[in-house]
Amino acid sequence: MDMVSALPDDHAHDKCGVVGVYSPQRDAARLAFFGIFALQHRGQESAGIAASDGEQLRLHSDMGLVTQAFREEDLERLTGDIAIGHTRYSTTGSSHHSNVQPIRVTGPHGEMAIAHNGNLVNTLDLHQRLKEWGCEFQGTTDTEVIALLLANAPGQTWEERISYCMRTLQGAYSLTIATKDTLLGIHDPLAVRPLCLGKLDNGGWVLASESCALDHIGATFLRELEPGETIIIDSNGLRSFTWAGQRRKAQCIFEFIYFSRPDTILNNRLVYTARQAMGAQLAREHPVEGDVVIGIPDSATAAAVGYAQEAGIPYSEGLVKNRYVGRTFIQPSQHMRDMGVRMKFNPLPEVISGKRVIVVDDSIVRGTTTPHVVALLRRAGAKEVHLRVCAPPIRHPCYFGVDMATRQELVANGRTVAEIGELVKADSLGYLSIDGLLKAVEGEPTGYCTACFTGNYPMPVQLEMDKLALERS
Repeated sequence: MDMVSALPDDHAHDKCGVVGVYSPQRDAARLAFFGIFALQHRGQESAGIAASDGEQLRLHSDMGLVTQAFREEDLERLTGDIAIGHTRYSTTGSSHHSNVQPIRVTGPHGEMAIAHNGNLVNTLDLHQRLKEWGCEFQGTTDTEVIALLLANAPGQTWEERISYCMRTLQGAYSLTIATKDTLLGIHDPLAVRPLCLGKLDNGGWVLASESCALDHIGATFLRELEPGETIIIDSNGLRSFTWAGQRRKAQCIFEFIYFSRPDTILNNRLVYTARQAMGAQLAREHPVEGDVVIGIPDSATAAAVGYAQEAGIPYSEGLVKNRYVGRTFIQPSQHMRDMGVRMKFNPLPEVISGKRVIVVDDSIVRGTTTPHVVALLRRAGAKEVHLRVCAPPIRHPCYFGVDMATRQELVANGRTVAEIGELVKADSLGYLSIDGLLKAVEGEPTGYCTACFTGNYPMPVQLEMDKLALERS
């Protein structure tokens, strides 16, 4: 057990980050390494890179952080001008080496490696179909289902095979794929998880979950992929096609709230300024008298700044975060588990003591950490603690690539806001409305998936589905 699971955690977790690189300078694997390093926040369970030199597709992956999974000699073996990279947080299949990505498979059309961000909702049905086709599975992830389906799909061209897969797959999938001579990026017809395209100054190309990864390797951000779009890059250059079937954008709104780095661009909007706007809207919807505004670091910092500016109340850092909690596989003692929030956060009494503190957080999922944070602030001398959340109450689980919680575990399931406020022991509690959230990110309701707030999923889902379903089957 790693320390992340042993300590209280009240955040949703995104599945992973993906990168794809086509570089004529033949250092693609090294660029992919720094790309997934920039996406480490999207998953810390495992990391891997597959690279091709035009003849052979080589793969290296391991458990742990990107810097733990790779040594210099590992990158030196991954030669070639095509590479894909992956860093993982599991939402289908357990955290085990057999489920580490990229996943390499072989089919009638040759060998390929695939990296996946998202989650399918028809995994069990497709798994059974592929077994009937004679496919053998090495792990228990929906990524392997996608890989084997694509490797065995009918059709002579990528357009035909990918179109077949898009008619068959149901759910969220942003993919980077490497063959011996081609790099592909595939965006599902709902575009639930982000995927963007960038240009290298040597004529190469980069695909990545977030634009911040492009910045780290010196690529110029061009655009996000459209719903149902496929990018194909080889020695002939770049071409793209868009699936002719039904497409509509339902991007996960939590990319703005929590998952993406603040320096990432989503829907032509810098995430940091969107979070500031969330905080400002929250101040308009739920004003309260206070002496200082603080944010739960790091994801709520921008929103706290926005709240303070709109409310005309000073902003200050009131909690210092230990960013290395959860980066070890050493089992903490029971005493350390009891002190879980103290291990993550340390208050600044000089900032808090004797003051009415407005605390801005990005979300409350299970409600396990929040009461401890409120108690921590009171012990540091806070006279009042007013909690403001820049996401609406989460009442429904996610089935599209977020390891959030079951319906029964969600603190807002079956509780009013007043009851949640009593549970977390805050003097007051205010959530950002759905309309206020969409206003802050400058989006239309039809352009985002807000199912975790409303229960209105962009496609039918199996409500009893869970991440270990394949292993139990």
